[in-house]
Amino acid sequence: MDSKVAAETRAGVAGRKTGWVGAGKMGLPMARNLLAAGIAVAVCEPNPATLAMLSAEGAATSADLSALDGADLVFATLPDDAALRAVVAGLATRLPRGAVLVEMSTVSPECSAEVAQILANAGILYIRAPVSGSTALAEKGTLTVLASGDPQGWQTALPLISLLSARQFWLGTGDEARYMKLVLNTLVGASSAILAEAVSMGASGGLSRAAMMEVICESAVASPLFKYKADLVVSEDYTPAFTIQQMIKDFTLISDAGRGNGVPMLTSGLILELYRAAANAGLQNEDFFALVKWHSGISAQRG
Repeated sequence: MDSKVAAETRAGVAGRKTGWVGAGKMGLPMARNLLAAGIAVAVCEPNPATLAMLSAEGAATSADLSALDGADLVFATLPDDAALRAVVAGLATRLPRGAVLVEMSTVSPECSAEVAQILANAGILYIRAPVSGSTALAEKGTLTVLASGDPQGWQTALPLISLLSARQFWLGTGDEARYMKLVLNTLVGASSAILAEAVSMGASGGLSRAAMMEVICESAVASPLFKYKADLVVSEDYTPAFTIQQMIKDFTLISDAGRGNGVPMLTSGLILELYRAAANAGLQNEDFFALVKWHSGISAQRG
């Protein structure tokens, strides 16, 4: 990061107490990026090893929310709706009026709307800011942030969000960012599902995975996602960046959000069942592109 930009960012948050809740796969590299930029951060995270590492890097740490008392700008990366509800219930009584919560997880629009009301009652400005990108992009500070919520809170948080991301999209004053994240994850999850069928069909005609992925990645259907996953598909090393179990969670959110608004979700429902079937076959903790392995196994059994 440019030293002048870093200095200007630190100056812009001078006098503020910045907090972070949840330093997991995505939250940890993002919190570390703030620390590396010279931002003082108080981190709440239940994992003792993570707390020890962040403490060694200069963060104030705690396994509970006490580290965030009095913070006026808090980021959160949480696993699910239940965790968001629990954290917001605690923060609503700890943060001062006028504080900003930037919540960066993939959660349901329904839950997000619920906590928005709780935060509004507490006078806390709420930014929905789910991210798009991998852990590698989180480490580089080049994620894409999808944001909506309170415009004043957005302007307050933007200098730090810019340290974590290469692109930021402001989408509205409600839960638009939550829906945008689900839109993207629908397409990401569908890509793995249709590739699994396409590769199995091609293999039945004598094509190798290496040949198929080379052509696919140079064709009209090429995408950054297919290029990123090509080596994984060819080598069959499905070390997870994002697991099948996590995709099941996301497609459940996708299906529920669509149905809740009267949108037919026939294709998404089918894709969800594909991921569930792969999980039942023991692949739940492998990368979601392991649908290729699962489908190939099914095809081989039928052959």
